[in-house]
Amino acid sequence: MNRIVTWISINDTQVFKFINHRLKCKFFDLFLPKLTHVGGATFTISSMMFIIIFSEPITRLIAVKALLSLGLSHVFVHIIKKIYCRERPYIKLTDIRLGTHPLKDYSFPSGHTTAVFSIAVVFSLHSIFLALLLLPLAVLVGFSRMYLGLHYPTDCIVGAMLGTISSFILFFIPYL
Repeated sequence: MNRIVTWISINDTQVFKFINHRLKCKFFDLFLPKLTHVGGATFTISSMMFIIIFSEPITRLIAVKALLSLGLSHVFVHIIKKIYCRERPYIKLTDIRLGTHPLKDYSFPSGHTTAVFSIAVVFSLHSIFLALLLLPLAVLVGFSRMYLGLHYPTDCIVGAMLGTISSFILFFIPYL
């Protein structure tokens, strides 16, 4: 088991450094700091509230499920962050390219990635067209978290899994 943890840790750091250093380009430098906010609390909650208030009943129901999925997934995010207390890569590693707003809380799992997947998967389960639009967007948000030096790949992978699991739980609850 120790060998597996060591292997994951080494590869996690190598993939993080590859994304954070080697993929640097002007387009990503301009685009990803803006895109990353799609997974933030302000955007996710306000966009779901907007849809709930201004949409037709079927879309409103999907948005309510997405909002509940967001809440459920973040209960687990906060619990896991307190248990594992994983320092962010820019604190632990040297020579990290960091976005403009370093965060103070723990790294594992990625809350932004969890949030965007918890919403994107709920809508994707209702429409293949939305799946083709929203799932790549969710993956890009996770990618942006690594590019900006805020998360390791495993932070984003586990965040995506938490968001997806909470979406499936809410999707399959009848009468909601």
